[in-house]
Amino acid sequence: MDAKSHTEKNTKLHAFRLLLPYILEYKYLVLASILCLVLGKFASISLPFFLKFIVDKVETTNVTVIAPIGLVFAYGGARLINILLNEARDLIFGKVTEYAIRRVGLKTFGHLLNLDLSFHIDRRTGGLSRDIERGTGSIEFILQFGIFNIIPTLLEVAIVAIILHIQYGFLFSSITLISVTTYIAYTIAATEWSTQYIRKSNEADNAASNHAIDSLLNYETIKYFTNEEYELARYDRELSDIERTKRTYRVTLFVMIIGQTIIVSAATIAMLSLAAMNVSDGIMTIGDFVLINAFLMQLFIPLNSLGFIYKEIKGAFTNIERLFDILNISKAFKEEANAKVINPSNTSITFKGVSFSYQHERPILNAINFHMAPGKTTAVVGESGAGKSTLVKLLFRFYDCSAGEVIVGGENIKDVKLKSLRQAIGVVPQDTVLFNDTILENIRYGRPSATDEEIIEAVKLSHLDTFIEKLPDGMNTVVGERGLKVSGGEKQRIAIARTLLKRPAILVFDEATSSLDTQTEASILANIDEVSREYTTLVIAHRLSTVINAEEIIVLDNGGIYERGTHQELIAKQGLYQKMWLAQQEKKLSCELQ
Repeated sequence: MDAKSHTEKNTKLHAFRLLLPYILEYKYLVLASILCLVLGKFASISLPFFLKFIVDKVETTNVTVIAPIGLVFAYGGARLINILLNEARDLIFGKVTEYAIRRVGLKTFGHLLNLDLSFHIDRRTGGLSRDIERGTGSIEFILQFGIFNIIPTLLEVAIVAIILHIQYGFLFSSITLISVTTYIAYTIAATEWSTQYIRKSNEADNAASNHAIDSLLNYETIKYFTNEEYELARYDRELSDIERTKRTYRVTLFVMIIGQTIIVSAATIAMLSLAAMNVSDGIMTIGDFVLINAFLMQLFIPLNSLGFIYKEIKGAFTNIERLFDILNISKAFKEEANAKVINPSNTSITFKGVSFSYQHERPILNAINFHMAPGKTTAVVGESGAGKSTLVKLLFRFYDCSAGEVIVGGENIKDVKLKSLRQAIGVVPQDTVLFNDTILENIRYGRPSATDEEIIEAVKLSHLDTFIEKLPDGMNTVVGERGLKVSGGEKQRIAIARTLLKRPAILVFDEATSSLDTQTEASILANIDEVSREYTTLVIAHRLSTVINAEEIIVLDNGGIYERGTHQELIAKQGLYQKMWLAQQEKKLSCELQ
């Protein structure tokens, strides 16, 4: 078995292993569906016999009209029962299928939410969305058609071959089995050929979707540089790739259908010619001829569908491969089985010999050591790229240290439950992204169980109340996708309100006032100073005016601690901090004079 076949086999086994637990949760519905299937097949196989008896009775001259009419009613009844049982089967099993799709979709979404930040930084949202959509959509096809079409059709072929052999001899059953086997083998070979173009089409579709979403998210940038035509040309190239692969795919389908038609036609000619000669020789009746013709139609109509179904199932497994690839992505680090819960009464933070690099050749932090006492405010400042925000990512355990330890409440964060750690920390990030919902719901996201009074209090603390009062819809104003309908300063204040509502034991402000004007910044800082007295607070800042009241200021430079102390102590040292302070004061004065 080659590597490709082995991968496809594993994909199919993985699919059924993944779906089986959800299917078995409705085992009685599954059994009812199978019962409908079996009874429906018996009704289906009986139909040609009713036709034979009707024709033979009609052909007999000395029979009353009652007998053939009775057989006609029996034939009609059998067809009705067959259709009703098939519809009942699909209706009953539909509930099982929809439940499986829901659970797999939920499992995939939960898995994505639990993956590391590194995965989400590298992901392409458009392609990922398409992969999930196609993968979950393929589940229905695999369950409905794989279980209730392919297997029953093959079973029906075997039963019909046995009936033909017993009733009409070896030649009829041989033609049936040879033609069906040839048909199936040809269909599988042709489908294998065409599947590669399904995969290429999906890849091209992902690329086009990625580009479309990326362009829409960067709408303003496109306008700034008037690059609409450039974006359209790129998108058209990706659409042309989809068009080309789909065109080739349609050619493979044409070739497959022609081959299938030739096989069916040859089998039909051979069987009916043999039956006609037997009728002519008096060996068979007209009813037998009709029965054989009916069996041929009954076999090859579903076999035509079998070709389509096999092709679609191959496509479905191709689509579901990527879904499994997503589910197989493992987290960079896992929570220990005996992980502890952080003690909320002890919120001290210690960075002990912490080193870190995103890439081995580019170190970000080197042997960082500092301690934050409970209830105290510590600020980390430095130039861009000094590693300030990386400290926040390590504290929140988006990444693990390359060396050293991050200790919270006396426990190494590698030994505590991630949920416990992250519930204890409230972060106001530099780049705030809001949900496409109302201001009220974006703030409530900090603590979904919060009362309206608590939300209003958080709004006042973040100085959002004046802004909200001016809005026609007030708190029910929708902020737009990623918060594009509000300014950067307003987004920042919503983020501050959301974090204050969370009421964490530890507060982290990562350039939290970088988008605010000086007056608003001053008023918010006064409130932050007041609120943070109850919390252990880490302030990451480039603007030094935001940290002058911190109990300790740590100055980072080239990934290490350059100097530390209070604002006054650092000014007195006349080192890097003083140079940064004087430069910012000079810039501020220059702006005020303009």
